[in-house]
Amino acid sequence: MKRGLFVLDNLLGTPAPPPPPNVPPLEQTRRNADRFLTMRESMEIHREKPLCASCHARMDSIGLALENFNALGKYRNTDNEKPIDTAGQLITGEKFTNVVELARILTTSRKKDFYRCATEKLLTYATGRGVEYYDAPTIEKIMEQLERDGGRTRTLLYSIVASAPFQMRRGDGDRLMTDLQKD
Repeated sequence: MKRGLFVLDNLLGTPAPPPPPNVPPLEQTRRNADRFLTMRESMEIHREKPLCASCHARMDSIGLALENFNALGKYRNTDNEKPIDTAGQLITGEKFTNVVELARILTTSRKKDFYRCATEKLLTYATGRGVEYYDAPTIEKIMEQLERDGGRTRTLLYSIVASAPFQMRRGDGDRLMTDLQKD
């Protein structure tokens, strides 16, 4: 489920592994059905394969919680003329009945996952390289600051800019000057 995968990867920093080879796409499951299926029904059929079930257990409930919103973000109550069921349970055990309850879980018991993911992604962007093992103390320090300041974006930005990985990064200055001199 694309929405659940997006949340796992981009908000919680816990991406699912890539699908195994020869797994039919979800759209094919919906097309091959003898009736119109809701997204939840399609996912249940897809998860019947043990290889699929292991990964989908992590992401489907998150994606299904967002199912009230169509591809353009418009709110809807039905899928193929059937009521949408947004209830689910995270793999960590927290239960929810709708997207509001899921958001509450993600902003309370799972907020450290979000802080870590946001810090790592912004640090990657700011330094122009991936996060390395030696960045761990910086990430922990920034997460502590976020926790103290209630997760303020300003705290995240200032902490990244003040961090050693950002301050000590190697830029493209020398290469850029060499390229300019050639022209």
